[in-house]
Amino acid sequence: MDKAELGRFLRSHRERLAPGTVGLPSGGPRRTPGLRREEVAQLAHISTQYYTRLEQARGPRPSRHVLVALGRALRLTDAERDHLHALCGRPAEPPGVSRDVPDRVMDLVERLPDTAVVVLDAKYDVLAWNPLAAALLEDFSAVPQRERNMIRRYFLDPDPARRHYGIEDGGGFSRFAAAHLRAVAARYPRDRGVQDLVRELLRGSPEFVELWRVAEVSGEHGMAKVVAHPRLGPIPLDCDVLVVPERDQHVVLFTAPPGSPGHDALRLLSVLGLQEMR
Repeated sequence: MDKAELGRFLRSHRERLAPGTVGLPSGGPRRTPGLRREEVAQLAHISTQYYTRLEQARGPRPSRHVLVALGRALRLTDAERDHLHALCGRPAEPPGVSRDVPDRVMDLVERLPDTAVVVLDAKYDVLAWNPLAAALLEDFSAVPQRERNMIRRYFLDPDPARRHYGIEDGGGFSRFAAAHLRAVAARYPRDRGVQDLVRELLRGSPEFVELWRVAEVSGEHGMAKVVAHPRLGPIPLDCDVLVVPERDQHVVLFTAPPGSPGHDALRLLSVLGLQEMR
């Protein structure tokens, strides 16, 4: 382990990050650029003393768990994360499911006011959304994080009207979801969240069990949907899925041609928003 080079690497990347980039307040003038050591420690869920010792080349070799946390806290690229592991003599294992949404994807979410946008991780946890998606599907901010998984909700929600946010697709999502999750479980054999989700579905959903036995692996991209909205009724929409390869994430876009009933409904939802829908 090259302690001196590790310290330089951590300090260099800490100084490149502005507080606003990681969702922290600036807290007034700063004597040095970038984040403070205690802020990096907070983001990585480690002690400030431990992180300081790493920067000062006085700390023990970090565990792989700590290295992953530091990589996320410092917003490292995949190549930079590999280098961080190499500095500590711990070759990076195949990563788990990423929940870090790239900045360019968040910009896309915010710049599409007439499109309902949801960002999903590999196992279909909802990571980000725009106000129109919240008005169309659900106020995700009011739902516990664990319950924001679209596949879990589809197979385990006791209310059939709620389990797919009112989206009518002839049962196509169930087949896709089981096949998709099978592929994800193969890609991330050590990801506890993925394995726990599969076990939970096998215990709680006979429908999922039957589909899992088929052992299909498939993809879902462009398709037509009808969203049965509780206030506006059926809304016909186009649904497209864009892939973010370096994060294995999916950007789901709900749109409609200008002048169509679906487009008019989306415009109405964008004006009324969540408050009026409630």
